[in-house]
Amino acid sequence: MSNSNGNGTGGSGAFVGGGEASWEITGEGVRRKVLGHGPDLMMVLVEFRAGAVGAVHNHPHRQVTYVAAGRFDVEVGGAHRVLGAGDCFFAAAHVPHGVRALEAGALVDVFTPARADFLKAPSTRKGEGE
Repeated sequence: MSNSNGNGTGGSGAFVGGGEASWEITGEGVRRKVLGHGPDLMMVLVEFRAGAVGAVHNHPHRQVTYVAAGRFDVEVGGAHRVLGAGDCFFAAAHVPHGVRALEAGALVDVFTPARADFLKAPSTRKGEGE
């Protein structure tokens, strides 16, 4: 059985070009775009300006985050560590976690299951160049 996305998953297509996904402004100096996803897995690119904050929060999804660029003060379950490009962190379900960008940078978040709340129509979308 197949669907219109070409991979039979009910999520994104089998291939997602970076320019195909829309940016969503999620906070002061923070924007994200959902990349590949299916019901059980989702990848999201999140860009931060220097000093921007991803507030401490928790959710029922498990999350692993790869630092693609920049340096971040990361909190997971009350513990802090400064992470740089090439590092990652894992947050189990319901474990509070957040970041502060020490310099401009980008994170790649992977969630399981997928964050259905990220797929709802956002209130603010900006173009690729903004």
